[in-house]
Amino acid sequence: MPQSEAQINAQHLYGNRIRVRACGICIENDRVLMIGHRAILGENTFWSPPGGGLEIGEMAEDALRREFLEETGLKISVGKLLLMNEFVNLPLHGIELFFLVKRVKGELILGHDPEMEMSQQLIQKIEWLSLDKIKSLNLSEKHSFWQKYKSFDEIIT
Repeated sequence: MPQSEAQINAQHLYGNRIRVRACGICIENDRVLMIGHRAILGENTFWSPPGGGLEIGEMAEDALRREFLEETGLKISVGKLLLMNEFVNLPLHGIELFFLVKRVKGELILGHDPEMEMSQQLIQKIEWLSLDKIKSLNLSEKHSFWQKYKSFDEIIT
């Protein structure tokens, strides 16, 4: 199936380089906040915690606060580093730092990627998902690190 213009632009923006991302695990009421992205590779929605790439000179925690606000409308406090995930599916190569975060204030909204045109946004949905729901998704629809955990407690301890 041919790639959409949005997929081609996203691969150009994010591909063919190592991208360092800060991501936030925000758990409330036994659900984690997840963003459904238009797939850059493949056709399915790709679910991941809010977060994004660090800019030159930006600390990971500052990038995470910025990205969380852009994508969710929420202001957060950043807790401990929980895990690191390396994702390689060329042309994409990402080093992802996952932090525990807590909502401080704000109203949950479906945000946007400021580096993308509004007609080509990758962010499509925002939902609080249970671990069972995440586990029921196909591997191509979620980060592989979700396979390693049987509970949110395993992730945050």
